[in-house]
Amino acid sequence: MAAAAHGHTPAAWTGVVISFVGFGIAGVAMILPSVLLVWAGLAVVVAGGVVGKAMSMAGMGQQASTNVYKSAEEQTAAREARVAAVTA
Repeated sequence: MAAAAHGHTPAAWTGVVISFVGFGIAGVAMILPSVLLVWAGLAVVVAGGVVGKAMSMAGMGQQASTNVYKSAEEQTAAREARVAAVTA
C-alpha cells in the first residue's frame, strides 16, 4: 500500500465526502417517504463525482507514477540492471 497512493488526494477525498453526504440525504429520504429528496440526494452524489473529477483535472488528483514501465523491453532492461548491480 505504501508504494501506491491510490485515493490519497484532495480530489478523491472531496469527491468521496460530497458523495457520502448525498448518500446520507438519499438514505434519510427513503425513511421519510420523500421522492423529491431521494432525487436531490442522488444529484448530490453525481455532483461529488463531477467535483472530484474536476479537481483531479485541475491538478489536485493523483499524478502519473514514475514507477510504471512503458514496455516489456524496458521492464526487462530494468530487471537486468538490478541483477547486474546486485551481482557486481
